[in-house]
Amino acid sequence: MSHSGPRRQFLRSALYGAAGAAAALALPGAAAPAAIAATPLSDTLTLFTGAGANVLALRDADGAALVDGGLAEHSGALLDAVRAHTGAPRIHTLFNTHWHPEQTGSNLALGRAGARILAHENTRLWLMYANPVPESTASYGPLPPAGRPTQTFFYGVQKAMLGEEPVEYGYLLQAHTDGDIYVYFRRANVLAAGCAAAGAGWPIIDYKTGGWIVGLERALKTMIAVTDEHTRIVPAHGPVLTRADLIEQQKMFGTISLRLQKMLRQGLGPDEAVAKAPTAEYDARWGDPRAFVTMAFKSLWGHFAPDA
Repeated sequence: MSHSGPRRQFLRSALYGAAGAAAALALPGAAAPAAIAATPLSDTLTLFTGAGANVLALRDADGAALVDGGLAEHSGALLDAVRAHTGAPRIHTLFNTHWHPEQTGSNLALGRAGARILAHENTRLWLMYANPVPESTASYGPLPPAGRPTQTFFYGVQKAMLGEEPVEYGYLLQAHTDGDIYVYFRRANVLAAGCAAAGAGWPIIDYKTGGWIVGLERALKTMIAVTDEHTRIVPAHGPVLTRADLIEQQKMFGTISLRLQKMLRQGLGPDEAVAKAPTAEYDARWGDPRAFVTMAFKSLWGHFAPDA
């Protein structure tokens, strides 16, 4: 999640709660139709926007595979658009890059239709409970069993063939959450980064479900190592990025992280950290940093003692 537009959509979705989220998935027509746009990235890979998050669809001989599923309220419009654009008779695979509503809003619809849902094990575990929505008192989940990941992993990189497309997906450790993964389409040279890369303003660091700023920087390093100068990186929100964008973000978050760690060891609190403007040289481009700095600072609490 990032920036104000997607964040507001996130909060609206989270207010459904467990029963509401399930109902929205089962009855997508109850919500106002979303304006879904399709942008081809290769002969078989298409980027869909307008469902609350960026969604990638890969067409193969068996149907289609998705990376993330948008918000529950837009699931029906999204899945209709995917089928219409790709001509796929079915959607057989769904990757969740993490547990948040913008990524898992199509889980129940596709799970009930028999699709396999791939994710990190921590994503499956978070979807079994009601979890706090960042920057809100609302919660999201639990999803019914049919909407939870059916194939999970713990560490390392997994490989699969989807039609003629070699796909690898890897764990990013604790980054935006503690269940973030990337999905890399090697032949198309397109990498889905989820919220581990920022495409629409300062990112949200969900420290309540294991995210932290040092991990976010390390996740960017991991994805930089996977990509090359020609790779197109698709974040959860915002335009397609380049490897150079990832390198810039990694350096920026590394700089901010060191500043916040120093403040923590000085015994400062989140409000004092915000007042010291640790992101000052980046704010003109990235926007109001208050929420980001507050979350980033709090994310350090579980890793560093203030008097270390």
